[in-house]
Amino acid sequence: MERLLISACFLGKNCKYSGGNNALPPELLARLREKYQLVPVCPETAGGLPIPREPSERLGSSIIGKSGRDVTAEFDKGAETALTLAQRFGCKAALMKERSPSCGSGTIYDGSFTGKVVPGDGVASERLRAAGVRLYGESEIEKLI
Repeated sequence: MERLLISACFLGKNCKYSGGNNALPPELLARLREKYQLVPVCPETAGGLPIPREPSERLGSSIIGKSGRDVTAEFDKGAETALTLAQRFGCKAALMKERSPSCGSGTIYDGSFTGKVVPGDGVASERLRAAGVRLYGESEIEKLI
C-alpha cells in the first residue's frame, strides 16, 4: 500500500496554532485509508513550537510570529523532519494544510496578518516539492482518491 504524508491536524490531532485541529470528515479519511497508509506530521510542532502558539506567516525566506518574533529556525527544523519522514516511509505524495506557513502549497498568507493570500509555498512544502514529493491541499483530496 502506498504511503501518504499528511498534515496531522487533518487526522484530528490538536496541533494547530490555536490548539485545535483541521480534522477531515470521517468519510474522506476512510477513503484515504482505503488507498494509503497515512504518515502524519506537524512540521511546526516537530520544529519545537508549542501548542497553542502565536500565529506565524511567511515573509520572504523568514517566518515571523504576529508579535514580530522570528521563528524561522523552528520552521526549518520542522521542514527537515517532514522531509525525513517522507523519505523514510517512501511517501511519493503529501496532503498538506493549505495556506499554512509550513504546509501551504501554491498559496500562503502574505506576512501582513491581514488574511491576504499570495502565491508561494510553506517551508515544509517547499522542501518536499524540491525533493520530488507531489503536493496536494485539502481542496484537492479528490485527486488523491
